[in-house]
Amino acid sequence: MSIKWLTENSFIHNKPLKPIRSRVVVSIVLAASLLTVSGCSLLPKEAEEETLPAITPPKLSAKPEYAVKTTTLETKLRGVGRLMSTKEETLYFTQDVNRRLKEIYVKTGDAVKAGQLIAELDVATLESDLRQKKLQQRSEELKMIEIMRKNDGSKSVEELEQAKIQFELKKEELAKLEESIVKAKLTAPFDGTIVSVAVKKGDNIQAYDDIAVIADLNELTVAAELTADDLKKAAVGMEVVVDINSAGQHKGKVKQLPLPKQDSGQGQQPGQGQNKPKDSIDNYLLVELEQFPKGLNRGTPLSISVITQRKENAVVIPAAALRTYSGRNYVQVVDEKGNKREVDVEIGQQTSTEVEILKGLQPGQKVVGR
Repeated sequence: MSIKWLTENSFIHNKPLKPIRSRVVVSIVLAASLLTVSGCSLLPKEAEEETLPAITPPKLSAKPEYAVKTTTLETKLRGVGRLMSTKEETLYFTQDVNRRLKEIYVKTGDAVKAGQLIAELDVATLESDLRQKKLQQRSEELKMIEIMRKNDGSKSVEELEQAKIQFELKKEELAKLEESIVKAKLTAPFDGTIVSVAVKKGDNIQAYDDIAVIADLNELTVAAELTADDLKKAAVGMEVVVDINSAGQHKGKVKQLPLPKQDSGQGQQPGQGQNKPKDSIDNYLLVELEQFPKGLNRGTPLSISVITQRKENAVVIPAAALRTYSGRNYVQVVDEKGNKREVDVEIGQQTSTEVEILKGLQPGQKVVGR
């Protein structure tokens, strides 16, 4: 009976256990899934992989190619300058004594006549001394006349000669004083226009200090400066192209070269202005234009190109195509198939942009630049 119960009981209870176990298994699987999902959400998010752009290797730039051509080749010297008067002068005092300027009688732009008073130094002291010395000289003159009249032989020939010498020395001193007073007045050397004034009333003036500049504005010319090296290559009569601001280009010829520069201070009198170079038209290269444009003023800026060499139908290449190595001049020539070969050349004139080829190339060929 007990066995039966156990068996019976086991049968009864084992039969409904299957659905219970299934539910338990499902619950465990769901729980594990939830834990997995929740666990993943707690971990840091992985970074997305960056997409790099494709790298394109740089292309080597092709060297430029130039055609050999013929042209008129000119070698030029370049300089700058301005319009100046052919009759122009800087005015100054030559006295080596520091004096105040008593008065300046002109201003910039004034028209003046030859001999007109321009400026005057204060020489009141000299004028006072001159009056006194004139009186003394007159007194000495009367004494000399009296000595000569009453000469009874008591005075020797030597004494009379000495008296004459002393009288002449005082006359010379008086003449120098008069000359100093005359030089204290500055006058216009010719008819013209005052183009600049460098001083004012009351200034201390020393020898050769600039006072004013006078010019004849009816006689203008092209005045320019070149470097010392370029001046050695220039000559009177060479062709010149002048580019004048607001007046265009004009043709002309070199009329005059500047005077050689001297060491400052040589041959000048003492004074503050002695070492200061004087601006003179003689310091410039002068150009005579074929036709001078109208309506221009003194001081108008300009540039010049002096043509030292010219060759018609010269075979030339760009300066960038010429190659040199250890005294060798050569170029790279390109044929119709694109093949390159080196060719030695003999060169002639050279400018900043072109080189003349005397031997080695023919017009129409192509050369490679650097």
